[in-house]
Amino acid sequence: FSQTLLLGLRGPTFTAWCNSHLRKAGTQIENIDEDFRDGLKLMLLLEVISGERLPKPERGKMRVHKINNVNKALDFIASKGVKLVSIGAEEIVDGNAKMTLGMIWTIILRFAIQDISVEGETTHDHGGPPHNLGLSIPSWKDGLAFNALIHRHRPELIEYDKLRKDDPVTNLNNAFEVAEKYLDIPKMLDAEDIVGTLRPDEKAIMTYVSCFYHAFSGAQKAETAANRICKVLAVNQENEHLMEDYERLASDLLEWIRRTIPWLEDRVPQKTIQEMQQKLEDFRDYRRVHKPPKVQEKCQLEINFNTLQTKLRLSNRPAFMPSEGKMVSDINNGWQHLEQAEKGYEEWLLNEIRRLERLDHLAEKFRQKASIHEAWTDGKEAMLKHRDYETATLSDIKALIRKHEAFESDLAAHQDRVEQIAAIAQELNELDYYDSHNVNTRCQKICDQWDALGSLTHSRREALEKTEKQLETIDQLHLEYAKRAAPFNNWMESAMEDLQDMFIVHTIEEIEGLISAHDQFKSTLPDADREREAILAIHKEAQRIAESNHIKLSGSNPYTTVTPQIINSKWEKVQQLVPKRDHALLEEQSKQQSNEHLRRQFASQANIVGPWIQTKMEEIGRISIEMNGTLEDQLSHLKQYERSIVDYKPNLDLLEQQHQLIQEALIFDNKHTNYTMEHIRVGWEQLLTTIARTINEVENQILTRDAKGISQEQMQEFRASFNHFDKVSGSLSPRLPSLPAGDAEFNRIMSVVDPNHSGLVTFQAFIDFMSRETTDTDTADQVIASFKVLAGDKNFITAEELRRELPPDQAEYCIARMAPYQGPDAVPGALDYKSFSTALYGESDL
Repeated sequence: FSQTLLLGLRGPTFTAWCNSHLRKAGTQIENIDEDFRDGLKLMLLLEVISGERLPKPERGKMRVHKINNVNKALDFIASKGVKLVSIGAEEIVDGNAKMTLGMIWTIILRFAIQDISVEGETTHDHGGPPHNLGLSIPSWKDGLAFNALIHRHRPELIEYDKLRKDDPVTNLNNAFEVAEKYLDIPKMLDAEDIVGTLRPDEKAIMTYVSCFYHAFSGAQKAETAANRICKVLAVNQENEHLMEDYERLASDLLEWIRRTIPWLEDRVPQKTIQEMQQKLEDFRDYRRVHKPPKVQEKCQLEINFNTLQTKLRLSNRPAFMPSEGKMVSDINNGWQHLEQAEKGYEEWLLNEIRRLERLDHLAEKFRQKASIHEAWTDGKEAMLKHRDYETATLSDIKALIRKHEAFESDLAAHQDRVEQIAAIAQELNELDYYDSHNVNTRCQKICDQWDALGSLTHSRREALEKTEKQLETIDQLHLEYAKRAAPFNNWMESAMEDLQDMFIVHTIEEIEGLISAHDQFKSTLPDADREREAILAIHKEAQRIAESNHIKLSGSNPYTTVTPQIINSKWEKVQQLVPKRDHALLEEQSKQQSNEHLRRQFASQANIVGPWIQTKMEEIGRISIEMNGTLEDQLSHLKQYERSIVDYKPNLDLLEQQHQLIQEALIFDNKHTNYTMEHIRVGWEQLLTTIARTINEVENQILTRDAKGISQEQMQEFRASFNHFDKVSGSLSPRLPSLPAGDAEFNRIMSVVDPNHSGLVTFQAFIDFMSRETTDTDTADQVIASFKVLAGDKNFITAEELRRELPPDQAEYCIARMAPYQGPDAVPGALDYKSFSTALYGESDL
């Protein structure tokens, strides 16, 4: 009867308690005094509630096998410091209900109740009547204590104010149903049994209450674990976003560099100055409009990269290694290639413009000389081929000989012009003139004609000399006139060519040289005028003798075609060209004076801006080393310094405007300053980049200080130690002669402070290393332990458990990245939280 009574009072409670644990192993019991007789489920129960492995059970059905299994279980219980009084394996195997219940109660005491300490805690703080929350049995009979216990930990589940003390059955059923539905605590007692009994079974009540304790204790652990995981995942998600942003911005910048370099390396020349000037204007737009935003993007990309690396170090994550070809060094290499191509491109454009100017000048000069020569040779072949000497008189023959001599003199005088024409054509070919084909064709025609004229001249002279002995002396005055008129005529033609010759100068000295040469030419005009009058006097003398001696002249000098009218006409032309040349030279002199003003104006501004930029660079270098005051003071000072630099930008804009005027005036050199606009631009860009990097370093130091809890005194000590070894460069060299090259500890330290293997240790990396050893940071083992709490001590976790314990976005983040669990105890949908946790800290290949 006593065994039946015990089974009736405690059996359901103890059975439910055992099943609440056995279900974790996928099994349960139906009859507590029968299902533990073979010892198998008893051993399994002990393994589940202790988390330890028991000796391997015996699977035989003989009584000895069952006794051995039960003894293994009892030995395990005893090993935990529990004394089993009068409980033997034989009684359990025989199904002794009293002994079985006693054994289960011993297990409950040891593993469920022993660590509970709630004496003296009441429901007074929960808005209900003061009930003792200890294990005093009468206080649980009206059900209010059960409800108050739930209400304290989960107030949203119980409407405590609506409960009535005089309705214990309703109170108890409400607490039991809520516990089963929301707390996963199986129903272990019937409300009617508790109310209908003068004194409910104390051990059943204690067992039931212990389940409440463990449920709420587990919930608190789960909440703590969830908070830790949320914190770790939030850091990881933010870092991933920063990495993705870096990859995207790096790809965009590298793509722009790859597109721009071929354009800058294109060296296909254009045919005209206008086309090349358009290319120069396109290049200026690139420098003023397209490149400056990319300079800022490059600077911001380096800043973002440094900030990301700092955050990774502070959160105990591995350093970020960008994908292939997207390292900061790759971007810097690409940028250097871009600037090299840019510099070469500008030099090429200017050289091409100079070349085309030279070509245009030479081509025009070629056309002028060729036209003059072609006009002179017009009809000369026909004249030389004429056989007039066969029917001429003796005097006519002599006249023809003298005329031929004059022609030979004229021909020799034109030899220099032909050589000049050939030389100009050769130079046009060497300079790759686009219309070289037509120039060569025309030049070849002139040379061929010149050779023909020489041959014809030689043949005609031989024919005249054959009959020379039959000729008489021709009028010496006509001959003298012809000999003097021809070179004078050539001199005038050359003078007219020179007076109409185009000129290109780039400096005031060059134009002054041309003016001096022109003044010297003008000084020869009086002598030339006297020569002209002398030549005309010869002609007049011949006319006077002929008239006085009644000699009938043919009306023209037989030795030359240069008449006095021609000489006077050309002399008048020379007189007209001289003032025109004066005016052109004065205009060019005024232009060069204006250019000289532009040079001096630019030089004056450049000689101020250039040293200012250099001074600011030196001051920033000193500031980055000294760093006096707190980090916030340093940051404020640097930002004020940055604003003062930005405020100086109008001076640079003024210099750009002055440089634009110089470029438009095609001024290529400036002796008044050593600074070019390119030097100023590069210095300005370096200045902006340097101050931005220095500000970013201080911001990262503040971030490190706040995250690591470093005091201002420690920061100053770190800075003093760092500056002791470095006073100029802003970084430390890893070379330490006292350490061997393969020192393992030194190599470990260098892998932390220089993850990118740059060969230098920055101050930021230095303070990271000095502080990280003393800072409490999350580790992979801590995250694994937190996940294990959420998983109910299992080696895996399910998606349902993650969604129940974590916020939705972070639960889905974990589910998407966790690999399926492959262990022997895996169930469908099991996820491997261990490999996921180690991957967060770079300790696996997940």
